[in-house]
Amino acid sequence: MIGKEKLDMFCYQCSQTARGTGCTVKGVCGKEATVARLQDNLLLTVKGMAAYLYHARELGYTDTEVNAFIERAFYATFTNVNFDAEDFIKLAIEAGEMNVRTMRLLKKAHIETYGEPEPTEVRTGTRKGHGIIATGHGLKALGALLEQTEGTGINVYTHSELLPAHGYPGLKKYKHLAGNFGQAWFDQKQLFSKYPVAILGSSNCVLIPREEYKDRMFTNGPTRLPGVQHISGYDYTPVIEKAKSLPELDEEPGEVVLTTGFSKSVILSLKDKIKHLVETGKIRHFFLVGGCDSPLKKAQYYREFVQLLPKDTIVLTLACGKFRINDLDLGDIEGIPRLIDLGQCNDSIVAIEIAEALADVFGGGINELPLTLILSWMEQKAVAILWSLLALGIKGIYLGPITPAWVNDDILKVLKEKYDLKIIGDPKEDIKQILSA
Repeated sequence: MIGKEKLDMFCYQCSQTARGTGCTVKGVCGKEATVARLQDNLLLTVKGMAAYLYHARELGYTDTEVNAFIERAFYATFTNVNFDAEDFIKLAIEAGEMNVRTMRLLKKAHIETYGEPEPTEVRTGTRKGHGIIATGHGLKALGALLEQTEGTGINVYTHSELLPAHGYPGLKKYKHLAGNFGQAWFDQKQLFSKYPVAILGSSNCVLIPREEYKDRMFTNGPTRLPGVQHISGYDYTPVIEKAKSLPELDEEPGEVVLTTGFSKSVILSLKDKIKHLVETGKIRHFFLVGGCDSPLKKAQYYREFVQLLPKDTIVLTLACGKFRINDLDLGDIEGIPRLIDLGQCNDSIVAIEIAEALADVFGGGINELPLTLILSWMEQKAVAILWSLLALGIKGIYLGPITPAWVNDDILKVLKEKYDLKIIGDPKEDIKQILSA
């Protein structure tokens, strides 16, 4: 247990908190610090699941069993309801299972609405004309924007987690879906200040805007920003009018071309070839390197890690963590790209389903595959995905760039002993350890 000199818990949810401000060592109710932290963990996991469920509901897809679990999970964190640490671990695992169910639902919604993604090259420069940048995760919001801007002379650009939208047939059919600006979510203040375009934030990962672009930014769905016009529903007339009032962008080619859109079907169409390359030693190991990126200096680890990998390894990537590495030219192994972008954080289920399918091909379990997960976390959806992976029994995950703050020594001990969870260290040493196992 972390020493008493450190803040091991902080609970202020009822009137009997210590000194009327908050319990910081042990709850007046008797709640232990580890229970308080596991309650926080469960709330974070459910919040992440709610984001996926929201986007599925936008497209008309719901799941009553998931809804019922969310109610039960929230209730378990009430004052004087559940003091059992072991039960909260079980609830976290169940939350992971429910998040897998939710991610499958969202993927079904995306594919049935927009088609299954296909490998697509995406420009990173600008086209001549007026522009709108769409940021966030909402494919429905982007689809409605593309439909309403068709034929207007306005080019639509994606930012961050909307990059994978370019792989969907139902979205890439719009010729004015012009390319992708920037990288992960935290570059937006500098990026949005640079280009005189209208901006639409469709989901989480928006930042409080600078004054120089506040009047040309709009929010949609659950997002709200002070001093920024909010669009209720999907009528983007104000966004379009603002875009038309701004100067046109010049034609300016980007420095790199990104590739996205590797769906489950695309990867599994190559399964026999992949199996052959593995069995003949031409592919030594697969790495899933990605997750939720953060502006921490230690997050440079992920780029260094990939740059140090031997040329007989394959890197799968997804979520905004891919922007640490998706500009790298890693080449291929007999036609199999060494860097494969599977999509948004919302597409994490694709990686899981590919791993499950490859395990069947090789006649074993996921933990027997030559596969290691090197994950970054930033916020609640990453927590939900971690518990989904643990619920599936996946072991040996490397996690960073820092240890989650709600994880104390007791919780970390369980994660290490039961799931072989590892905290990232030196990239060169981590690679050596993985490949020598």
